[in-house]
Amino acid sequence: MTVPRPGKSLKAELALFKRRRIRDEASHLFFRFGYEGATIDAIAEQLQVTKPFIYSYYKNKGEILYDIAEVGITLSLEALEECLLTKGASWDQLKLVVDQVARIIIENQEHIVVYQREEKNLDPALARQVREKRSLFDHRLAEILIQGHSNGQFDVEDPVLTATTIGGMMSWVAFWYQPGGRWSEAEIITHLIRSIERLVLPRPRPASGNGGKAKQ
Repeated sequence: MTVPRPGKSLKAELALFKRRRIRDEASHLFFRFGYEGATIDAIAEQLQVTKPFIYSYYKNKGEILYDIAEVGITLSLEALEECLLTKGASWDQLKLVVDQVARIIIENQEHIVVYQREEKNLDPALARQVREKRSLFDHRLAEILIQGHSNGQFDVEDPVLTATTIGGMMSWVAFWYQPGGRWSEAEIITHLIRSIERLVLPRPRPASGNGGKAKQ
């Protein structure tokens, strides 16, 4: 008797692949024409399938938008959790998070922009679920800042607000990054890390007395 190997069945893998193809094609169209300007008919036409085929995987266009909205934050959270498992200095952990998450944002640029731009079109309950994941990301990132502050590596007054600021700096890249443009992916990530370094690392304090000048 053959014992089936653990994992997803071929049928489940095919269903997931088809959902991703629908999601990604819809994301292209939402990115180009906006959520209101892109129809299920247009998505089906681009994929060369029928509308009933689309509806067999998504009940409506709003559900597709929710799937798109979840991509960036889900991948970012997974990357953050993996970084939190790494041993080392808090600053090294933070740099690793920025590197990994910035790459995810660049790789999934259209999904990020579509979510930010079209969040208003999400069902309120679904929009709240995405925001809760974003809040979780900020609080988990803040844990690195709190740890770094406690051991003297960071100088951070409000860890959650600072984490939210860092998340915003990374997310904003999706709106202006251009593949093959003026700045490469590596240059952008290096710039982000240097900017965040100035934000969280302690600044040297000026010498006290005699205007900071050494005694003669």
